[in-house]
Order: sequence, then structure tokens, then C-alpha cells
Amino acid sequence: MEAFDDLIQFSLDHETLANESEQLEWIAREPANAQPFYNLAQLRRMQYKQDEGLALLLHAIALQPTHAPAHVALAEIYAVRADYRAAWTHALAADEAGHPAALQMLERHRIPRP
Repeated sequence: MEAFDDLIQFSLDHETLANESEQLEWIAREPANAQPFYNLAQLRRMQYKQDEGLALLLHAIALQPTHAPAHVALAEIYAVRADYRAAWTHALAADEAGHPAALQMLERHRIPRP
């Protein structure tokens, strides 16, 4: 069973590295495009590199202030960190851009608006 787990972990690590490389190449080709920064941020979050993911997401919305998926991800991060003012700011920005998921999350968990 352990060999099987090792094989799965190796495959996941290989796939993650391939995806990371793809996003970095995209960033090199299109440094003003928010999407590869968002994608790379999501990979970093899965690797438990939350601060790096946060920085990439903030860069994505600096490039494209209406990038709703980045705002949703930021709302999630800030809600977990109990920075509810920032969570609401990003949830409202995502909702305005047509993605209500973060707003619904904050309301579902009864996190009051600041």
C-alpha cells in the first residue's frame, strides 16, 4: 500500500510541477495577464504556501481589478485569517463582477459586514 501511495504522490508532484512550469511560461509571455497569476496562486495555495498565493492573487487584481475568481480566492483567504473587512471587500468586488460565491460564503457563515 505504501508503494501505491508513493506512486500517487510522485504523480501529483510531477503534475503540479508541470502546471507550475506552464503558468510561469505564460507569465513570461504575457506579464500583464492576470489569469496565469491567479492559476499559479491556486497552485501555491494547494502547496500550503498561503502567503505566496496571497501575493500572487493581489498582483492578479492589480493587473485586472475585475478578475472575479481572484477576488473570490482573496475573500476566502481573508475570511480564514479573520480579516473580515478585507474578506467583504473582495467578496463584494467578486459579486459586482458576476461571481457571488464569496458573498454567499460570508453570509452563510454569518460574518457581519464591517
